[in-house]
Amino acid sequence: MSVYIDPMQPCIQSRKWPYKRACHLIADTVEELHEFAAQLGLHRSWFQDHNIPHYDLTTGMRQKAIRLGAVNVSVKDFMKLTRKQQPRNASG
Repeated sequence: MSVYIDPMQPCIQSRKWPYKRACHLIADTVEELHEFAAQLGLHRSWFQDHNIPHYDLTTGMRQKAIRLGAVNVSVKDFMKLTRKQQPRNASG
């Protein structure tokens, strides 16, 4: 299973997300992502599929994800991984 997290970054706080910083959890497949998220104790309802299937993580969850084997990658490498996940358009 290959699961990845990017560095913590500032984010916009809201009633649903009261945190000042967050990172993203992605995986090679959606199935792997959900399986790993379940191990972290994340609710399936927190899954986001806005272009890139992912979960947002707090600092504590990020640390737990690393302990469970998530691969910490740079922003540059994270972007490369997300580009691989984006669906190809019909024109190629």
